[in-house]
Amino acid sequence: MKQLVRRYQNLLSGVQLDFERALSTKINWQARAIGIKGARGTGKSTLMLQHLKSSDYGEKAIYFSLDDLYFKNNTLLETGETFYQAGGRKLFLDEVHKYPDWHREIKNLYDFYPDLQIAFSGSSILELQKSSVDLSRRVLFYELSALSFREFLHLNYNWTFPIYTFEHIQKNHVEIARGLKQTLESPLKFFQEFLTYGSYPFFKEGLDDYSFRLQQIINIIIDYDLPEAKDISVNTQNKLKKLLYVISESVPFTPNISKLAAQIETTRPILLEMLHVLEEARLIRNLRSSTKGISLMNKPEKILLSNANLIKSLSEKGWNSGNIRETFALDQLQNSGTEVTHPAKGDFLLNGEILLEIGGKNKTPTQIIHHENHLVFSDELEIGWGKQIPLYLLGFLY
Repeated sequence: MKQLVRRYQNLLSGVQLDFERALSTKINWQARAIGIKGARGTGKSTLMLQHLKSSDYGEKAIYFSLDDLYFKNNTLLETGETFYQAGGRKLFLDEVHKYPDWHREIKNLYDFYPDLQIAFSGSSILELQKSSVDLSRRVLFYELSALSFREFLHLNYNWTFPIYTFEHIQKNHVEIARGLKQTLESPLKFFQEFLTYGSYPFFKEGLDDYSFRLQQIINIIIDYDLPEAKDISVNTQNKLKKLLYVISESVPFTPNISKLAAQIETTRPILLEMLHVLEEARLIRNLRSSTKGISLMNKPEKILLSNANLIKSLSEKGWNSGNIRETFALDQLQNSGTEVTHPAKGDFLLNGEILLEIGGKNKTPTQIIHHENHLVFSDELEIGWGKQIPLYLLGFLY
């Protein structure tokens, strides 16, 4: 136990508080049990350690990772009990998916010690989702998404901007854009940086190997995380990687499921399951029509990678601007909690009401002008007018 305390103290001493994720202020840290989900590389460990450093818990709190070699010979339950008996009341656990039967022992600690608070996270979002059924009555689950454009500007340049609701952007986009331009001078320059390397906080560790590290994350998710949560073969893993590559090269991708299944040499039902698994792993986004429901057997109307950085990392053809724009828009909208579906005309339907068209600075609302509540979000546009809004402003939703 002493070595766990030493490692925790060493980690805590190196934690910086100059940038914290927006999610940190939304988490009810006083809840009895908290689960933090999120794709690999989004900063879940840092989120917990920052909270611990900024709070005055003293010896009542501890953080450790369940992939520590200590747990080869010691159980989580026994360690938690030892900590509790020494006066500890706040237990922060990382990489829980690396520990067999972790959800059962967390459940035991929760049930046996009513005044013990538990927060946990893991890099395998699929494993956490699979086990959340057993813990759903006890645990408040939160999801840490990839960075927003607003968070990227704070982390990389120490520029602090407020979060805007979609409604506020819709009504006040000219004023907001003018204010941003006073600070940024050239918002589009920084926007291109974000699209290239700004989605994951580890870009601060160096840009030369950023794309390579993203590819490593993809391989870890498919080669290690998925087999822990799903019964899939090596052959299926290779097909999943091929599927991601096909999507990255698309213009945005409206799938013909039968042709796509033939292209990666699988069947239609298996392909639909693959698309579901990749979405659960936060590698892709399956956009469906609101009229067809979300059944796994209903094909998505459009498939996009989870964020623009993944396109940059995987694609060999270079960027397709239409794919990049729509990927960015869907990424930021869904990460902010907005409900997005695929409309009959236009690109996105928000909350069943607002019809969006995404395009370049000369994009016109020709396809959606019939819809009373429509907006055009345009790239390469610093300041908009009327219903024409700069695309980068969607990066300030969270």
